[in-house]
Amino acid sequence: MTRIEQLDQIVSQYDLNGHPFYQDWRMGTLPVDKLRDYASEYGQFIGTIDEGWDRIGFPHYAEEERVHEKLWAQFQLEIASGAPSRRPQTETLVTAARNAFTQAPEAVGALYSFEAQQPNTSRSKLDGLNEHYSISEDGKEYFRVHADDFAEAEDLRKVVAEMSDEDFARAKSACAVVCAAMWSALDGVYYN
Repeated sequence: MTRIEQLDQIVSQYDLNGHPFYQDWRMGTLPVDKLRDYASEYGQFIGTIDEGWDRIGFPHYAEEERVHEKLWAQFQLEIASGAPSRRPQTETLVTAARNAFTQAPEAVGALYSFEAQQPNTSRSKLDGLNEHYSISEDGKEYFRVHADDFAEAEDLRKVVAEMSDEDFARAKSACAVVCAAMWSALDGVYYN
């Protein structure tokens, strides 16, 4: 199994589009109050992504992520999302990401866990918003920008190919940790 196949196997175990939260969102059965809660909780994680790109030497992606954080804030504003609930699952996700983003190998794995899923989850969420929720075009921009955008994951795959075996093992562990934490963060919003 190639390195990318190993990472993709981890990601597929935690395919966020398979989580009941995203499935309900896509079908329009997710209550708006859960969407609001998610927006404020997950926004804390979105605010960390630039750190990972900075750590691995991709400042253009780090800058894009800072712009994307503003698009996420627009989404929050459009759905009248309040302050974060400070759920322990969200805090675990943010801590896992920030810890991974302190070292380059771990940052690669953590970023991959997010970026490999981002286009497909964004497409699904955008479709759900378009079909079932009353949100302005500005409020949907974050998802429109990310739907079908595979460039970041492709660049991470190139980095993975050049890693030493030891660094890849570290990246793989970080990928698993952040994948599990993203799933758990959705549990925290969905089941509370």
